[in-house]
Amino acid sequence: MPLSAAPPDVDLSYPLTEDQIRQFREDGFIKLKNVFGADVLDFYGSVVSRLTRQHNQLKNVPVEERNAYQRAFTDVGNLWTKDPTAKSFSFSKRLARIATELLGTTGVRMYKDQSFYKEPGGDVTPWHADQQYWPLSSSLSVTAWIPLQATPLDMGPLSFGEGSHLRNIGRDLAISDESEQQIRHAIKHQGVREVQAPFELGDVSFHYGWTLHRAGSNTTQQPRKVHSIAYIDVNMRLSEPKNDNQKRDWQVLSPTSQVGEIMADDLNPVLYRVPGA
Repeated sequence: MPLSAAPPDVDLSYPLTEDQIRQFREDGFIKLKNVFGADVLDFYGSVVSRLTRQHNQLKNVPVEERNAYQRAFTDVGNLWTKDPTAKSFSFSKRLARIATELLGTTGVRMYKDQSFYKEPGGDVTPWHADQQYWPLSSSLSVTAWIPLQATPLDMGPLSFGEGSHLRNIGRDLAISDESEQQIRHAIKHQGVREVQAPFELGDVSFHYGWTLHRAGSNTTQQPRKVHSIAYIDVNMRLSEPKNDNQKRDWQVLSPTSQVGEIMADDLNPVLYRVPGA
């Protein structure tokens, strides 16, 4: 695409059915087809890739010196603050409206955006729930997971624990070898079904903050490139942090918010609000 061309539109509505909304709330996740076309993913993906390379903190760290989180992927957060084109992608009203309708709220705020690049040979992403890291007062949070290429099983797409957002499993475990072992054991014995499937180009998944998920290793010769956006209810209040991860997130992602108050920090702008709400 010529550099002078305008970015492909990412704000057109994507209609959801009542069955899709019901499925999301029961299962804790949903994968939607054809959310973006190849032109959108190519255009914005090139920017996300450039920023991920530029801000990669692990490029000089040997694999054997990395922990389970670092072996799984290279991640860079708050890309929207680093580049105006990345911002226009992460501020997509199409995605924010989907998140709002799935959650059943009057709107959503940005919690964070983040790239997840699993290089060839990248290890598994252990079982975990995102909200273990987030100091939020309610469960009204959702993450959009946006592969920038088709993602077959051998590249390490997300898999989800069906209905796991309704169970108290592994909520005190950060991403680690321990979380992989303990959560895998718990979901097996509690009858939680792991749902794994490849992502076609243009597929985008959404999962609750408390939905358990993992990803396999990347055994291909190509990087698995993913952009993600975490949304919170427009009226979300900051909760007293329960662990060091939540304290760190407070300092980095919503530093001016106070415990018990709506998270209206400049880093948590409103991305979509239901008209008239």
